Amino acid sequence: MPTEIRRSAFLCETEAYDLLARAGLRPPRHGLVGGFLPFTPEEPIVLKGLGDELWHKSELGCVRMLPFDAPRLAAEAAAMRERVEHAGHAWIDALVCERIAIQRHRDVPSEAFVSLSRTDAGWVILCGFGGLQANALAELAPPCRWPVDVVTAEQALAEFSAHLLGRAWLGRLRETHPLTTTDDLGAFFDSLWALAALCEEQGLALLELNPVALDPSGTPRPLDAVGRYAPLPPARLAPAAGFLAALREPRRIALAGVSAQEGGVGRTILDNLRRYALPPGNLVLIKPGHADFLGLPCLPDVAPLRDAPVDLLILALPAPAAAATLEALIAQGGGATCVALVAGGIGDGADTQGLGTTLAALLRDTRAAGRWTPAVLGPNFLGHWAPARSLDTSFIPTDKLAAPAPTGGALTLLSQSGAFLLCRRSRQPQLRFGLGIALGNQMDVALPDVLAALAAEERPGPVACYAEGFGPGQLAPFARAARALASRGARVLLHRAGRTEAGQAAAASHTGAMAGDLALERELLARSGVRLTATIAEFDSALAWLGAYPHLAKGPVALLTNAGFESVNGSDLFGPDLPAATLSPRAAEELTAALVAKNLGGLVSPRLPLDLTPMADESAFLASAEILLRESAVLAVGLVPFTRRLGTESEAAAHFAAKLAALARAAGKPLAVAIDAGPAYEPYRAAFTAEGVPVFDRIESALLGLRAL
Repeated sequence: MPTEIRRSAFLCETEAYDLLARAGLRPPRHGLVGGFLPFTPEEPIVLKGLGDELWHKSELGCVRMLPFDAPRLAAEAAAMRERVEHAGHAWIDALVCERIAIQRHRDVPSEAFVSLSRTDAGWVILCGFGGLQANALAELAPPCRWPVDVVTAEQALAEFSAHLLGRAWLGRLRETHPLTTTDDLGAFFDSLWALAALCEEQGLALLELNPVALDPSGTPRPLDAVGRYAPLPPARLAPAAGFLAALREPRRIALAGVSAQEGGVGRTILDNLRRYALPPGNLVLIKPGHADFLGLPCLPDVAPLRDAPVDLLILALPAPAAAATLEALIAQGGGATCVALVAGGIGDGADTQGLGTTLAALLRDTRAAGRWTPAVLGPNFLGHWAPARSLDTSFIPTDKLAAPAPTGGALTLLSQSGAFLLCRRSRQPQLRFGLGIALGNQMDVALPDVLAALAAEERPGPVACYAEGFGPGQLAPFARAARALASRGARVLLHRAGRTEAGQAAAASHTGAMAGDLALERELLARSGVRLTATIAEFDSALAWLGAYPHLAKGPVALLTNAGFESVNGSDLFGPDLPAATLSPRAAEELTAALVAKNLGGLVSPRLPLDLTPMADESAFLASAEILLRESAVLAVGLVPFTRRLGTESEAAAHFAAKLAALARAAGKPLAVAIDAGPAYEPYRAAFTAEGVPVFDRIESALLGLRAL
């Protein structure tokens, strides 16, 4: 009788074959030594010795190619068992498989490796060169990687067909012939996607098929398969719907941690909150022993909030007191839609008491039980801003950083790091945004939660994010929410810091950010429509465009300048991700006539990028811009201001800026200006900023920002 297979975390080959067949794949005919064996005498077979956690059988001499002979197989199996147990593996059984005839190219490796793994990005399929030299071949042609949530089997087929192995299989390399067809490969990839669903259903975390070879009919056949079971990670439970509305426009706010000392954290938060228009009595302080303080009503603790809840409770208290207050609030079953934990030392490197672990478990268990649970921001919550409503919950005084312009906008800013958000605001005080949140350590409310809430709004705008890592269960929901936003025309811009080992260690030390497979993370996010920036400078440039033009159209870019170096350097940046505009014959004629009219006919070539030379005045720029705005989706104007032809004094600059901005508005096209000059020309820049035109310090910055989007 066959040995009973012991269930462990290891998925042995016999179980894997059953799973493959259920998905529509064709593993070899097989049976166990001592059981029914569907083979005829002398038929070519492969004998395999199976051991628990034995991933590489050939290394122990546990793969033999033999003619079918039952007595000989029994003897070989006994020898294999001895070797397996001697190596410390529990013996499972001896597997007999048909020896499948496979097709090969003479000079090109022809076997594939396929793995399916459950990751933070969901199920991911890898497919590349297989066989004994798989690792070496992967350096020559890295395997294809497909996050199942965002890539279809049809898309995978197209990408594999362009891979070196796919080209070899399809006979698309020199001096090769087809070993299979796109129809056979299409059926194979359909089965792999079905297999991923079965792996999830069966509780697997990993399944490896190595090698996969082509039989004489061209069908991909998995010759070997092993895997691993792993418990599903606990589902991440998002905060209840409605938390974002409570943050964007809270109708009632409570603040704990205000003292009489001016300049303290709680006191500064209060100073900023006083600019937010609330009805009398709707801004309350939690302050034991006081009926009122600094002209505001006080509560002794959070108990009264049970019957008179607030939209936002800000706890500007030391970590232990803040944790205890949150626990009391949860225990009483109500009192605040959102709770902000300002203090650090909860769940980060400074948490020596396990406060973060305790609170995270409390929130998870309470929410899982269906009981009332607030949406918790932080710890290390620096604050949030809704400029159009003059809402500022930060502890940054206005003498250090002026309040954002009250114009508001469609852009949302999200950041794990509060300091990062402050620096962006300081560098671009004119930036128009509707909501900014410094999320801190994201013990509860995290980037994917805010993105999902934004995607559910009636008219979502663009979102610009800064992240140093994704915690458990956050990456896949973030990508899913990004796809939802992208499907509604809203861009998601992300600067992902902590891309090196040193950067990851630094991120973990101050935000508790989690590191994962960064290459896979980028793959998933890019396929989900997220625009990733390589540098903060590139992020800043893209941010300037999004603030001014939230629904920036894609299309060719025209560059207009008065300096040759700008047109040359700008041209270097044009390409597939940043297409350059071209002039129609009619536009070229109009431009030629305009240049002649401005006495530039023999000096300036009527082509793009258009270099007007330092001899051009404002009227030449305006005449050219009017034509180029018709021929492009976006116009970038470089103004090197050292020529006397340009009036850089305030009145002339304001007049020029107003006319140029009016042309762009009339055309319905985005416009940006680059002024590559020193501090003496800040008033010149200010003239264009006053017209709502994004202004860059060099043309390269403007174009890099566009390319990022």
